[in-house]
Amino acid sequence: MPMPPAWVRRCVFVPLVVLLAGVLVTTLPLWLIAAVAASPLLPGHLRVPRVVWLAIVYVVWDAAALVALAALWVVSGFGWRIRSPGFQRAHYVLTGRFLAALFWVARWSLHLDVDVVGTDPDTAVPGRPEIVVSRHAGPGDSFILIHALVNWFAREPRIVLKAALQWDPAVDVLLNRLPNRFISPGRTGTHTLEQQIGELATGLDDNDAFVIFPEGGNFTPRRRLTAIARLRDRGLHDMAVRAQSLRNVLPPKPGGLLAALDAAPDAGVIFVAHTGLDRMLTVGDVWRELPMDKRLVMKFWSVAPEDVPRGEKDRVAWLYDWWARIDEWIEQNRPEPRPLRPVWPSRSR
Repeated sequence: MPMPPAWVRRCVFVPLVVLLAGVLVTTLPLWLIAAVAASPLLPGHLRVPRVVWLAIVYVVWDAAALVALAALWVVSGFGWRIRSPGFQRAHYVLTGRFLAALFWVARWSLHLDVDVVGTDPDTAVPGRPEIVVSRHAGPGDSFILIHALVNWFAREPRIVLKAALQWDPAVDVLLNRLPNRFISPGRTGTHTLEQQIGELATGLDDNDAFVIFPEGGNFTPRRRLTAIARLRDRGLHDMAVRAQSLRNVLPPKPGGLLAALDAAPDAGVIFVAHTGLDRMLTVGDVWRELPMDKRLVMKFWSVAPEDVPRGEKDRVAWLYDWWARIDEWIEQNRPEPRPLRPVWPSRSR
């Protein structure tokens, strides 16, 4: 389905979300009573109440973010200074607060614990811009990665995202006010896409983190086979052979990362792997996984700018080497589901 124009998303979707949040809040007891009543009819401990609660919280969270964004728009002179450094910083602070609130609700509702291992973006070389290259395994991992960058490491991320995420009004309004790029790979030529990514990565300062997901989508076995076949069809037989050995990730698309590296030669590179939410890609997956009680493990590796290869061919091989390393790490670090506990475990951060 094509994305509606911005004026439709602002004038129609935003008021609808705020109105829906108001209705859900005022009728919350009715929804929870109905969910509890239906719970014995379906498998899983309090599965229905948890899903209902999370859905309502997310709509209210979205609406609250939209109200805060509207207030910033008014204070900025009805958008006149919305892209000034001060208001850009205010939007990053707002991002951190709302992601922290969402993460707290997720931990409380889903028994989700997060551990970070390896070098993080602040202890590698403080004050150096970073290009953050992450695997992609669903919307949950993206939220947690950006939450970590903003709230744990005090970074201001610039993100390459799919245009479809603009269906979420709060994501649409907030991230379009900050230096990010929503892309539609099927509707944009490769050269134009790489040019956009290069422009976004230009001018990174000491607390910026350029975030890119080279797989271009969530991993599924079917997508893996399709991606390998596409490499063969394009005559990239060596890359197809290497992609066949990857079992937990899709073969990376190097064009966007190469453009970012060219645009930010002084930036370090942080590779990110994570496991624990791999099977939560759709609403149906969330339904099957509840109650969750899972441990998400995030691993960071830091590469200094001088250790990044210079030639395009060498960089592609280097990226595939790292993707093989990430694939192996995922295979070795899949956390097993843990029994429910009466108290929350402490996370490492």
